[in-house]
Amino acid sequence: MEQKPRWMERTERGLDGLSALCMLAASIALVILVATFGWLVFGRYVLNATPTWVEQLALLLVCYITYLGAAAGIHENTHLGVTLFRDALGARISSVLKLVIDIVLAAFGLIMVIACIELFNFGWSTMLPMLDIPESFRTLSALLCGGLVFVFTGSRAVFRIICLAQGRNYTEKGAV
Repeated sequence: MEQKPRWMERTERGLDGLSALCMLAASIALVILVATFGWLVFGRYVLNATPTWVEQLALLLVCYITYLGAAAGIHENTHLGVTLFRDALGARISSVLKLVIDIVLAAFGLIMVIACIELFNFGWSTMLPMLDIPESFRTLSALLCGGLVFVFTGSRAVFRIICLAQGRNYTEKGAV
């Protein structure tokens, strides 16, 4: 097995750290979500005063949990994927298909960023009910996800192209 260039290993470590940061933020959001629902139950059944802001906060947190988790899943190769046919085609064709998939996903992430910027700007003047923060904070999660998907799959596509040009395969994180 050939050694990867040092810059590639450092970039991969940086992307691993970014992915771990996404999972940490999503995990913290999940803990806050569970705690606020505990407060909702306590307020409703013990204090007889339902905190109405919990539902809106839950919707906001679920967006961040989902989008950050999805971006990290794409980086870690744990996101939903069907690889049966790709893997059955042989090493050379499989590596080319992986490159095509990375390019398509990077394009999807870029399109997601462009569309979400428009939504982000549009929602800045609208406030989320009960939370009194701009609606754009909900859209920010999708914007971050698109940017992360673009960075994660775009860099992986660049690594694949470099390795294919050198006549070797690129082994990404989570590959068997």
